[in-house]
Amino acid sequence: QLQLVESGGGLVQPGGSLRLSCAASVLTLHTYAIGWFRQAPGKEREGVSYISKSGVSLVYADSVKGRFTISRDNAGKTMYLQMNSLKSEDTAVYFCAATDRMVIRTPLRPGEYDYWGQGTQVTVSS
Repeated sequence: QLQLVESGGGLVQPGGSLRLSCAASVLTLHTYAIGWFRQAPGKEREGVSYISKSGVSLVYADSVKGRFTISRDNAGKTMYLQMNSLKSEDTAVYFCAATDRMVIRTPLRPGEYDYWGQGTQVTVSS
């Protein structure tokens, strides 16, 4: 059973950076596509970024394009979300998620994913 654990959240000023990590419990990480999601208070969970099993295909939400970078280290069983130029509207709990489905039609839709981490809080405030 795949388990995911996020880390790296915290309080940062607007314009600052954070790097989130997501550690996986399995050696077969290369068989899972990974997504990062976030959920702000009172709002629905939204997709932030996606990386395919091979790492070749990347998808970003329009709200984070040019600021966030997703990456993965299959050998190290860790996924990353580098977040730069952070804004107050980026404040949310961030989750990593994984799926081993053969076909992923909507990479930023939460329903595509079967495994979730517990989340890490990111607060952007001066």
